[in-house]
Amino acid sequence: MITEGSDISLELAHKLLQFTDTDIFLTGKAGTGKTTFLHHLRENSPKRMVVVAPTGVAAINAKGVTIHSFFQLKLTPFVPGTKPGNEFFRYSKEKLNIIRSLDLLVIDEISMVRADLLDAVDHVLRTLRRNVLPFGGVQLLMIGDLEQLAPVTKEEEWSLLSTHYESPFFFDSQALKKTSYVCIELKTVYRQSDEHFINMLNRIRENKVNHALLQELNQRYQPDFHPQNEEGYIVLTTHNSQAQRINNNQLSKIVDKSYHFTATIKGDFPDYSFPTDQFLELKKGAQVMFVKNDLSSEKRYYNGKIAIITHIDETRIEAQGKEDDHPIVVEKAVWSNMKYSINPNTQELVEEEEGSFEQFPLKTAWAITVHKSQGLTFEKAIIDAGSSFAHGQVYVALSRCRTLEGLILRSPITPHSIIRSGSIDSFNRYISDHVPKEQQYHALRKDYFVKMVLEQFTFDGFTPRFRTMLWLLNEHFKNLYPELISRYRRDEESFRNEIINVSDSFLLQLQRLLLQTNHPEEEPFLQERIKKGALYFLEKSQQILQALLNSSAIETDNKEVRKRVNEVLSHFKTEVRQKIKTLEACLDGFSVPIYLNAKSKATVEVEEKKEKKKKSEKQSEPMEKEEGKKGRRNPAVQDSVQKVAVSEDILHPELYEKLRSWRFALAKKQSVPAYVILSQRALIGITNLLPQDLEQLLQISGIGKVTASRYGQDILNMVKECVHLHGYAATPFRNKA
Repeated sequence: MITEGSDISLELAHKLLQFTDTDIFLTGKAGTGKTTFLHHLRENSPKRMVVVAPTGVAAINAKGVTIHSFFQLKLTPFVPGTKPGNEFFRYSKEKLNIIRSLDLLVIDEISMVRADLLDAVDHVLRTLRRNVLPFGGVQLLMIGDLEQLAPVTKEEEWSLLSTHYESPFFFDSQALKKTSYVCIELKTVYRQSDEHFINMLNRIRENKVNHALLQELNQRYQPDFHPQNEEGYIVLTTHNSQAQRINNNQLSKIVDKSYHFTATIKGDFPDYSFPTDQFLELKKGAQVMFVKNDLSSEKRYYNGKIAIITHIDETRIEAQGKEDDHPIVVEKAVWSNMKYSINPNTQELVEEEEGSFEQFPLKTAWAITVHKSQGLTFEKAIIDAGSSFAHGQVYVALSRCRTLEGLILRSPITPHSIIRSGSIDSFNRYISDHVPKEQQYHALRKDYFVKMVLEQFTFDGFTPRFRTMLWLLNEHFKNLYPELISRYRRDEESFRNEIINVSDSFLLQLQRLLLQTNHPEEEPFLQERIKKGALYFLEKSQQILQALLNSSAIETDNKEVRKRVNEVLSHFKTEVRQKIKTLEACLDGFSVPIYLNAKSKATVEVEEKKEKKKKSEKQSEPMEKEEGKKGRRNPAVQDSVQKVAVSEDILHPELYEKLRSWRFALAKKQSVPAYVILSQRALIGITNLLPQDLEQLLQISGIGKVTASRYGQDILNMVKECVHLHGYAATPFRNKA
């Protein structure tokens, strides 16, 4: 909720994110509440969203994950026109579901995101979502201040990228240029309350520095200032070497024993790329910072995390941060120095390791670089930024402080210290030309409402599912499931006549009504038509689509076919569930937030059901192994002692279950797959044909002399028992199943 006195731009940003799908660049000076806005959005947005950031520190501050981690990108340049390796798209089913159901992608600290990285994200989203729109149709919220730190670009990487990009900044991304994103600038500064200090920072930010401003700022220059540890000062420097000198001095003041750890370096790993000291000296009580993310499942630390050494000896280091309940046992980590090139024949990006660096992922941290401080706030800071070398360094360093009085300069600020990129000046003009007005917001809101309403009552996406299922059934199950194939054909015709044809007519009616109003959410007649349409299509979806899928119990011993059937049925069921849940949400009228919330919940509920099923299966008797591997399979396409829905092609379901249970128990006892005991084709043949003797049993496809000899009498006994118990009618025995 936007409170009185809040920046009016905040309210506009919230409305655009809630009621439109337009991409947004949200900017503002340091301390204007960009991170607070993000936290509020996460708690209140009806959209399915993910928050990412370019660095570990930024990701932690945004309560998100790094871009590379979420999208599983390698630390390589993404060169437009090249083909990523196969490892580029190795995602778990859970990650795929998240990406394919995503409504909103938030990228925090966008100023540090390089243009090619944004294009890599676009490539992943378009590919995995099977959507040709930029970023796969996902709405983007990019948060950051371009007057702060710029993206890091090594010389050898820029040599690959410079022919494709005007600058390394995110706004020169090829994918972003294909979108019509709007820009919103937050104006109210919350971090600093001193108007005079805010004005000084703004002038530095905008490179409007004069002699008087520098003279006043440099009154904070105190080169001989040496605070005590308990005063809580942290030193911000522009260079790693400066921070290291300060840290070495502080370390020498600790009287405990020093321990030294030498890095293991293999191949070519230049010293300017060392992530920490080659010869690392630490003591108990030293303040340290982790310099690598914890790659284990525990995620105990991240790049930039501050901690204190609580235990140290020749082989073991333990460190504990303020937020940690227990010390972290620190293990050595390995970094690789990679060389990148483009294969002229395949146009693939080739990656080759030239060297490696192994060391404990720590460095002393009484002082940190300005780059590591972005997103942080300090009550007291000593700033050594006179030797700045990159765009935005001085502004970022100074704006970390809440007050001018809490700021001490270790080196004076000169005009040469304040570095600015010409690309930023050009983009600032773009920002001023693309600030959305209230009228534009209302147009975007209506466009999104129309898009979502039409999406709700569009059913064309189910047609390919029918065709794929019919193809699979005809190709692999023609003899086993003739009745199910007939039902798919009948239901496809019913679906076409009672849903698709009616939907086409209803959509035309909705479009005419939508053209007649500027405020469709408030139009009574339109909403009444939506309610009636939702009721009709809900009933038809349940009667045709849901009922069909409930009866689609398909079993096969062929692992590849089973995998394909599982995949198609899983997508089909998820889409039907989403459609039914969103139609239910429209019974009282259509609202974009309610629609998105219902769609999101339907997806989450599907995943939760799968997870509960997995847990219950683990607690009950274990599933059989398929060719020595545990199968994570759809229960409708698997063998187990648990009851599953039986296809209408199974004429005698009690016998079918008895044979399945017997087969499963025997397979488990012999430690073999179930199909080794009895194939699925044979199982259905016995169930439907009710053989009365070995001669009839041998006529069933899948029953050979060895099977008949080993298990024939047991099978016949089960058949006779079920015939007697359930009173099965006599079945004319056909020559072959």
